[in-house]
Amino acid sequence: MTEDSLPASVTLPAGFDVLADDPQLSAEVTEALDAVENQLLAALSSTDELANTAARYLAEAGGKRVRPLLTILTSMLGSGTNAHVLQAAVVMEMTHLATLYHDDVMDSAPLRRGAPSAHEVWGNSVAILTGDLILARASQLMTQLDEEGSQIQADTFERLVMGQLHESVGPRPGEDPYEHYLQVIADKTGSLVAAAARLGGLFGGAAPETTRSLREYGEAVGIAFQLADDVIDITADPAASGKTPGTDLREGVPTLPVLLLRRAAEQDPEARAVLTRVQGDLSGDAELAEAVAALVAHPVTEESWAIAQGWADKAKAAIGPLPESTVKSALLNFADAVVDRKG
Repeated sequence: MTEDSLPASVTLPAGFDVLADDPQLSAEVTEALDAVENQLLAALSSTDELANTAARYLAEAGGKRVRPLLTILTSMLGSGTNAHVLQAAVVMEMTHLATLYHDDVMDSAPLRRGAPSAHEVWGNSVAILTGDLILARASQLMTQLDEEGSQIQADTFERLVMGQLHESVGPRPGEDPYEHYLQVIADKTGSLVAAAARLGGLFGGAAPETTRSLREYGEAVGIAFQLADDVIDITADPAASGKTPGTDLREGVPTLPVLLLRRAAEQDPEARAVLTRVQGDLSGDAELAEAVAALVAHPVTEESWAIAQGWADKAKAAIGPLPESTVKSALLNFADAVVDRKG
């Protein structure tokens, strides 16, 4: 499969290029992704002009469609794609899109997918309500399938909200900040990736033990992805990633390297010195660059990479017992690719 063979707004994520080795599977995935894209835009459409424009805004901006792709691929560990698989894939992407509307408001993010975020265009209230509308429609679509799928969707939605809530209020007194952070990203990122993989197996007719393995795989992949993002924030090449290193540092976001640095600073004078720099005034570009360089040079950065790779390894171990296939190879490759990437 090549990017040229995909729907116009979809780019194939790293790790799935192994699909090109199986032309028939590649064609099936391409056809399924095309169907999902069409159904997605139809599900987001409305006769109300504002609702129609706002709800389709981020979908039309493009994206990797990782969650629908996982739903489609994991269905092929059973009997393959069908109408229920495609609809579940649409629901997963709609749920993801809805969280982006909400997240951008909470984070005051000016851009999303290279364009002004929805709240910059229509204001916070419209952006929040648009996210609510998309979630409502996603729930409507899922109730048309079956009770188990609806329960998975509801449980996932609850975890998404709880993850955002716990991130907003921070660790409770006496709670370990590192463990708190892992739970937040498990809920905010891992839960939806897990649901996407699990629903593919469920509606594709895979064996129950396979579906359980896919759920574990998706959760671990989602966590690995976010942990890698944390490290990429300080190590990425701006020319390759299009991002300024240290954006999270400047905004005071508690990421994995910083959490490990705080832990190390309790006993390590060098870590305390780096932490002082990281927690200082980073409004100037020179100060930010110096803080980033100091953090990258400290061992906690390599430790962070190792932790992210450890979660990718957990994902691979979860599906290790499954029979060998192109689909399994793609899933294994993707687990490594979410860590080994530029941005």
